[in-house]
Amino acid sequence: MAAVIVVASSAGAVVAVREGRVPGLLPEGSWGPWTDGGIDGWSTHVRVNNWGDAAEADIHYGKAEDLVLQAHGRTASVTSMMEPTVFTLTPDGRLTARRLSAP
Repeated sequence: MAAVIVVASSAGAVVAVREGRVPGLLPEGSWGPWTDGGIDGWSTHVRVNNWGDAAEADIHYGKAEDLVLQAHGRTASVTSMMEPTVFTLTPDGRLTARRLSAP
């Protein structure tokens, strides 16, 4: 019985990693290259995992602010504290920005 539980839990862990739901467990070699870009004065760097449903983004506003997004199996978002902007990253690597209105 214990062997069945070990096999079942190992299989579940493999599926979770392959689908990108376990941040940090995807091997470095499974990631594609960083793609450089920019949005509204921010520099962006995005990479997508070749194994499954995961993407990561580094976003920089000069040296003033650095943001990191990890979309592992679901969409991730972060709000800039310096500039009123919400960044959203989908697991397929699509990064968008939405300016917030001033209060």
